[in-house]
Amino acid sequence: MSAVCFDLDDTLFPQAAWLDGAWAAVARRAADDGVDPSALRAALDNVAARGSDRGRIIDRALERVGAHDVAVAPLVEAFRAHRAETLEPYPGVRSALAELAARVPLGLVSDGDPTLQQGKLAALALEAPFRAVVWSDEHGRGHRKPDPLPFRLALERLGCQPDEAVFIGDRPEKDVAGACAAGMRAIRVRTGEWEREPDDDRAWASVATVADACALLRPALVRQPVSTSTSTRNSNSPGANR
Repeated sequence: MSAVCFDLDDTLFPQAAWLDGAWAAVARRAADDGVDPSALRAALDNVAARGSDRGRIIDRALERVGAHDVAVAPLVEAFRAHRAETLEPYPGVRSALAELAARVPLGLVSDGDPTLQQGKLAALALEAPFRAVVWSDEHGRGHRKPDPLPFRLALERLGCQPDEAVFIGDRPEKDVAGACAAGMRAIRVRTGEWEREPDDDRAWASVATVADACALLRPALVRQPVSTSTSTRNSNSPGANR
């Protein structure tokens, strides 16, 4: 393997830690419209626990507390405006990334609002290890994982062929499926919201954590990283307009 790419949410850190602050911000804003913030916060947690990517979480939480006439748009804006000051990665992630980055170039591929995702990465203080960062939503939501485009963009920016790279992520139907569609190998980590989801048989391996995945990869790493002067850290490179 000559490059390694990662997912962000629930792979490098627990997404629930970020959502905890975001839902608190929504509940505080709703209080301005007369909504009981404690009741709404509980409803937001309950709805999100049923699947954070199912959509309309705020709308459904408002319905649960009987706040049918409250405007949703300002609450969505409060969610999008939330910025965590600090976030902690899963145990062992920081040292594992540093070790890998000293040997091969690393990439990051993540779905979600690019501004929010960049804020999470900054709060984690994990920008430095990654030579290529791809926010799939900058290309349109239709290119979210498992669409192979964001994976291929990361490989292009790392100067790596698909069969030379491995992707590490928590969601079989997104991370494993998307990486395999791009011609990469994939390691599934069983962390976060989707830890109980069945594995995708196409995964190269399924392990408990990112630290375990990195340990598994050590014998397969074959070259030193590319120079930072010739790599791309974000999506603003020529040809990367989304």
